[in-house]
Amino acid sequence: MPLNHTHNPATKSWLAAANNHPDFPIQNLPYAVFKRSGSSEAFRGGIAIGDQVIDLAALSASGLLSGPAQSAANAASQSTLNDFMALGTTAWQSLRHAAFALLQSDASPATVTAVTACLVPQSAVEYALPTRIGDYTDFYTSIHHARNVGRIARPDAAPLTPNFQWIPIAYHGRASSIVISGTPFRRPMGQMPSAPGATTPIYGTCARLDYELELGVFIGTANAQGAPIPLDQAEDHIFGLCLLNDWSARDIQFWEMAPLGPFLGKNFCTSISPWIVTAEALAPFRLPFTRPADEPQPLDYLDGASNRASGTLDIRLDVHLQSAQQRQAGQGATRVSHTSFKHQYWTAAQMVAQHTVGGCNLQSGDLFGTGTISGPDAGEEGAIIERTKGGREPLTLASGEQRAFLHDGDTVVLSGWCEKPGAARIGFGECRGEVLPAQA
Repeated sequence: MPLNHTHNPATKSWLAAANNHPDFPIQNLPYAVFKRSGSSEAFRGGIAIGDQVIDLAALSASGLLSGPAQSAANAASQSTLNDFMALGTTAWQSLRHAAFALLQSDASPATVTAVTACLVPQSAVEYALPTRIGDYTDFYTSIHHARNVGRIARPDAAPLTPNFQWIPIAYHGRASSIVISGTPFRRPMGQMPSAPGATTPIYGTCARLDYELELGVFIGTANAQGAPIPLDQAEDHIFGLCLLNDWSARDIQFWEMAPLGPFLGKNFCTSISPWIVTAEALAPFRLPFTRPADEPQPLDYLDGASNRASGTLDIRLDVHLQSAQQRQAGQGATRVSHTSFKHQYWTAAQMVAQHTVGGCNLQSGDLFGTGTISGPDAGEEGAIIERTKGGREPLTLASGEQRAFLHDGDTVVLSGWCEKPGAARIGFGECRGEVLPAQA
């Protein structure tokens, strides 16, 4: 997607809180579904600007929009964004550009007054899942994560499976337990080995609970069953990205995953951030996709000039962990990881192409998880199992507490942002989740 006037870092908004906002300046304008906290209002779409939300139902009724932007706002005023996403890139761009024009510092006094009437403070809202998620697919596309976990899970075998460098590996998850940021969840129960290396299981409470630092990829326009999406068209089907934490019960997962992959070890909860940053807003932060010359190169259907030129995204990512003790003492969370999505072995477009090459039909609002995002160096691990070498080297929080895996009462917070010289910094907000004790 080429750069345009909405990416100009010099553009300011008449809303002072938006200027130099670390996440939501005028150059971002991400989407969520919200209502006023505790109200009986219907959930509807909104756009983040500074510390406010533009109520798209109110904007749609304001008379400020026309043409494709008005039609797009009508669709985005519903309780989910599915119908809006299904409209495609022209509609997405029309509404984003119209909102950008209404928020610019040179907007007329009458426009400022009318748009102000459509604003709701973010501090006064609650969020819902942004789409009706018909299908959820979790990928496994970080070679650094795969190597780290492979050495732990299969110490006597090669850390990478033979197919990893040839296809974006994935499994079909479940959508029913995907929750919005801030929703606590219970530690899962399940079957696991009675002891390390044992072949007889026990039933009990997960002891090796983990987080997974991921991004969520929301599908915009659908494809027909039996009609694969070519790689050079895949970006047109991606609406935007959010933060995603695919919580994992490692002891349950490692016992059950052979031969069909994750089941109870993954299906108890996945948390996503409320704000979806659009593909258009991310355009300044694209990088070339490269593969070392001595490694397998993608097969033709997963390779192309456009993907090679700009398929990768430099999205900076942090993981913070706060224990119950830290929270009760008023202490902040401890940063336990910092990395970038640019290290991922496969791009989002390649995930779309691979998902559909066999004829699978994606639907508007479907969600992909990118798989855990880890970098090549120490401190860039996207899961605690990597960070602690399978629990053998516990990390130390600022409070002095140690963690091999997550404890009850722990809160994990993911954050993400993009920044570089010559572009405005934009962010994703946060994805937060707290571990509650297992059900008695």
